[in-house]
Amino acid sequence: MSFIDKIKSRYKQGSIIEKLIYINIGVYFLTHLVVLFQGPQPNQMNLILEWFSLDNSFSSLITKPWTIFSYGFLHADFLHILLNLITLYFIGYLFIEYFTQKQLLTFYVLGTLSGGILFILSQSYFPLFEGQTTVLVGASAGISAIFIGIATYIPNYQLKFRLIGFVKLWHLAAVWIGLDILALSGGNAGGHFAHLGGALFGFLYVRQAANKEIKIWDKILTLFSSKKKPLKTVYKSPKKTSKTSKNISLNQQQVDTILDKISKSGYDTLTKAEKDFLFKQGRK
Repeated sequence: MSFIDKIKSRYKQGSIIEKLIYINIGVYFLTHLVVLFQGPQPNQMNLILEWFSLDNSFSSLITKPWTIFSYGFLHADFLHILLNLITLYFIGYLFIEYFTQKQLLTFYVLGTLSGGILFILSQSYFPLFEGQTTVLVGASAGISAIFIGIATYIPNYQLKFRLIGFVKLWHLAAVWIGLDILALSGGNAGGHFAHLGGALFGFLYVRQAANKEIKIWDKILTLFSSKKKPLKTVYKSPKKTSKTSKNISLNQQQVDTILDKISKSGYDTLTKAEKDFLFKQGRK
């Protein structure tokens, strides 16, 4: 098997995180390959950057609407892409422990979109920052959406760092956001506005989804706990009554356990038997 075939095989079998990493690396090398073929032209932008980076004006977005997404796969230099992809790798795999791979892609794409919109707004309506950044490239807005999203969902999750010890995820998120806010006074203010746009999407999306989930499971809990049917007094045997009460108690415990599992891991993690049991209890 050739080297190219191995890469194709790894890409097909890899997770969405690995696929995003491969795509970003591929675009990075393609961008620099174009530079070699294009030759030294100091007054002309790289063709790929010219067509796929995000300009700082709405008029340019109208003529090149795809750039609101495509900029999230471009990077300025090796250090830029290296730091972004390392962050995507570690935060991404933490993210898919609690969400699906499809949701991670959604956060990446819509976080990129949100970051691009805030970037253009910052360049158009904040005269203080006008002219500091002409084009936007980088996956940071999408990665910010993923990072802040998972930090919002499990804020007290702890990561262990050598020489530091355990640090809560929300502490890291606060530092992440704080650095971007402090950097707004620097030369890349538009880029940091984009990071904040992605972070804002991740935070609002998770909070909204959590509120909807709470409302849904409140209704389910109400269905199982508050609307109890009165027991019929046809059978007067004390043993039978005791057995019936015990069965109801056991059923309620199973329901509570399943609902707790759903709230932590999602409905898709239930076994077929658990789904069938929950469905039957809901019809009673």
